Amino acid sequence: MNKIGRCFVSGVLALMLMSSSSNVFASYYTVKSGDTFWKIAGKYNMSTVKLMQANEADESRILYVGDVLYIPDEIYDVYYVKAGDTPWLISKEFNVSLTELLEINNLSEYDYIYIGQKLKIPSENSNLNNVNSEPYITYKTHIVQKGDDYWKLSVEYGVSYQELLDANGATYNSILYIGDEVKIPVHNVPVMQTKGDEYGEYLDWWNGAQYVLPRGATFKVIDFYTGKSFMVKRTTGSNHADCETLTKADTNILKSIWGGFSWTRRPVIIEYNGRRIAASVSGMPHAGNDSAQGGAYTEWRSGEYGAGLNLDYVKNNDMDGVFDVHFLNSTRHKDGLVDSKHQECVKIAAGIK
Repeated sequence: MNKIGRCFVSGVLALMLMSSSSNVFASYYTVKSGDTFWKIAGKYNMSTVKLMQANEADESRILYVGDVLYIPDEIYDVYYVKAGDTPWLISKEFNVSLTELLEINNLSEYDYIYIGQKLKIPSENSNLNNVNSEPYITYKTHIVQKGDDYWKLSVEYGVSYQELLDANGATYNSILYIGDEVKIPVHNVPVMQTKGDEYGEYLDWWNGAQYVLPRGATFKVIDFYTGKSFMVKRTTGSNHADCETLTKADTNILKSIWGGFSWTRRPVIIEYNGRRIAASVSGMPHAGNDSAQGGAYTEWRSGEYGAGLNLDYVKNNDMDGVFDVHFLNSTRHKDGLVDSKHQECVKIAAGIK
């Protein structure tokens, strides 16, 4: 086992030893050859995102044979004890009874809790995290800082400008002042069951995929037929995701799959935050100029788009502009219509056809 794997295992074992006196969490899994977070989550019929969060992992985490993962109880949320916490304060914060909190964590009123300890927190909405649950919206509060406006906040939090205005009863002319509270919609998109390990979630663009992959997200694109992959960033796009490769090497891999830049649609799997989503990509960059500032006016844009707003934000990647990534029910920007060829590819990636 490599050094990273050994450190990860030792860290988990230390947590097990520290928790042994109260026997709070007793479910662990040892990674086997071929395992991924997505596959392991499927074994336990739970959310991939929740499994990764419980193990403090992100999309860059590599699993090694012999690693030990903590398997959280899906009917509870996980809370990490902070400095100054007491069971009573935690029970008040999460609006649960102190007796219930102590009981589900095998604690007594005299037990000591330590910084970093994992506690189970009853969740009234835990059923919403199960596979095949419907997407739902919660809200959080943003305190306005100098320079904030509704447009900037919509980009920062990955929600549409109009939705943010509607959530706050605001209009295009509304002014924000430092210290104001802004209600931010949070779109919670549960993991969907897939047709098999090789397929992706068949996520609708409008109420699912656009929130799972917000603007600014960096993720992996895997060609369904060849298995070749490259990294991209979603930089713009409302009807579908407009994306750019991260590096010259990523652009070269894209070109090797399509045989150069091409409008041909191909089924792909998107990997991000432990999730695999069915999608379709056309490998033709357009509407951009790699040598000009992204978002600024430029006299020339690729794909015969002419002068206009430069849709090229990732520089020095040997690509001028963005390419299209489509999902279930996403539409074209030019006419707002569904592209049937893209939808056929999305179905292939989802195992629907």
